[in-house]
Amino acid sequence: MPERDLQYLSDLAAQLRVDSVRSSAAAESGHPTSSMSAADLMAVLFTCHLHYDFARPEDPANDHLIFSKGHASPLLYSLYKAAGALTDEELLSFRKQGSPLEGHPTPRLPWVDVATGSLGQGLPVGVGIALAGRLERLPYRVWVLCGDGELAEGSIWEAAEHAGDAGLANLTLIVDVNRLGQRGPTRHGWDTGAYARRFGAFGWHTIEIDGHDPGQVDFALSDARNTRRRPTVILAKTRKGEGVLEVENREGAHGKALKDPDAAIDALGGPRDITVDVHRPEAGAEPYRFEGGSLSLPEYAVGERVATRTAYGEALAAVGAARGDVLALDGEVADSTKTQEFATAFPERFFEMYIAEQQLVAAAIGLQVRGWIPYAATFAAFLTRAHDFIRMAAVSRASIRLVGSHAGVSIGEDGPSQMGLEDLAMMRAVHGSTVLYPCDANQAAALTAAMADLDGVSYLRTTRGETPVIYPPGERFSVGGSRVLRHSPSDRATIVTAGVTVHEALAAADELAGQGVQVGVIDLYSIKPVDAAALAEAATTTGNLITVEDHRPEGGLGDAVLDAVSELGPRVMKLAVRDLPGSATPAQQLSDARIDRHAIAEAVKRLL
Repeated sequence: MPERDLQYLSDLAAQLRVDSVRSSAAAESGHPTSSMSAADLMAVLFTCHLHYDFARPEDPANDHLIFSKGHASPLLYSLYKAAGALTDEELLSFRKQGSPLEGHPTPRLPWVDVATGSLGQGLPVGVGIALAGRLERLPYRVWVLCGDGELAEGSIWEAAEHAGDAGLANLTLIVDVNRLGQRGPTRHGWDTGAYARRFGAFGWHTIEIDGHDPGQVDFALSDARNTRRRPTVILAKTRKGEGVLEVENREGAHGKALKDPDAAIDALGGPRDITVDVHRPEAGAEPYRFEGGSLSLPEYAVGERVATRTAYGEALAAVGAARGDVLALDGEVADSTKTQEFATAFPERFFEMYIAEQQLVAAAIGLQVRGWIPYAATFAAFLTRAHDFIRMAAVSRASIRLVGSHAGVSIGEDGPSQMGLEDLAMMRAVHGSTVLYPCDANQAAALTAAMADLDGVSYLRTTRGETPVIYPPGERFSVGGSRVLRHSPSDRATIVTAGVTVHEALAAADELAGQGVQVGVIDLYSIKPVDAAALAEAATTTGNLITVEDHRPEGGLGDAVLDAVSELGPRVMKLAVRDLPGSATPAQQLSDARIDRHAIAEAVKRLL
């Protein structure tokens, strides 16, 4: 590389450090030292290797850059300023109320694909975007910047193994090995070889460099672009706070604005006004899409016994036939979640993520960045491992569809380790989420199809065992709706339930009717959002509500009902799984948990 180019890159890196210091000083907070260590790396990437049109962030040929070390946002925003996407005034609004330049990046900025800041997530999401690149048959690259500290996260190694096994040559990880974490040194310090051996074992091409030498950085990035059949990791030895002796390679400076920013700016050579002409991608690129057709959902006869997980699998295959943008991911349990139906019909659109639930959800997030419609399924209990990714998906304004099978004690003999008993609470707590819990096969099929058009994080809870079909084929079920299954002017109470316990509630209502006690039954299949109008009517007409759920009492259906009617003042009794289950048959489990038909009937009598 000519000396003049090296000088330009060094000057640009200095400007990025200055602007990181300035923006953090204006905010009186931030992570300038974490930004300063990676400035040379990003200066070379933006100048020489990134292909991106900032005027057209929707261009399908654009590269993707993910700042997994999202706390280094001052550096990212300084890069945007150098590229002409932000003004200096906008840069200095960093972290201020109403500014899109938040403490950690989010898609409030059009050039940010996903929210970052919860460490260990950028590479797993990058794997999803790289997989999308294969589907779309486009040459864009995925660049991920992460810190050495986050390489302690297990999610990084889930991603590393998947990317290596899949041979994702369009994925490059740049690791800013600056030796220091938040409270002190990282586990391996500057031993880049320790990381290289790990990545190499997963099939990655590894490069170790001086991260402050623009020539070495340029060579490494060029090498990554020319590598075939495997991903590349660039392990760059850097110094935190590079260029300012007050903080350079010193502990205790993480996450703080510099005490004397003016002196630091002078030490870095003062403000500059360097611009970067980022290479634009070739025009006219169009992502490949699969053909679709008409939707023909499976139909089940009333009275037939079918597991809702079976209906999900068959319905997803039908949705896949109708829509070429629908994808399916599974966590190595496709024969149990019934996602195998989709995998058999559309193998090119099915992704086996193995027993790596964080990578499962992260890949779905990455795929939806590119406009795909992903459904990701595993046992409901195991989605808890990926909760942080689900939480961050909401921050990213991502639209993903999650399906949890084998929910509740009704799975039977497998015991408590396999029982999803917290999933409704977990998913209800996610910002902007939709939570659905069908009770029969036709309802499950209809809701599976409806999820394709939902924004945000949506969740479908399915049941392992077969349940009676109570709704005729073709019936519509709106998100936010419910079904009143029993109602009379003589009702003295209303049972509100969903999923497997709907059938127990109906049997209890019939038993009570035989004893002269009339009760209503509401199938609250949409647990978030709930049908507040139907609940309010039941609360004001009967005054007594009994909620029944195959779930813990905290945060599930019962609490959703309470949230909707608490101001109306009805009496509400919650039946839920309160003890620790063991192994037993499904019927025994429901009885032991006191959520079967007999327990429901007894609860109604007690309440009255």
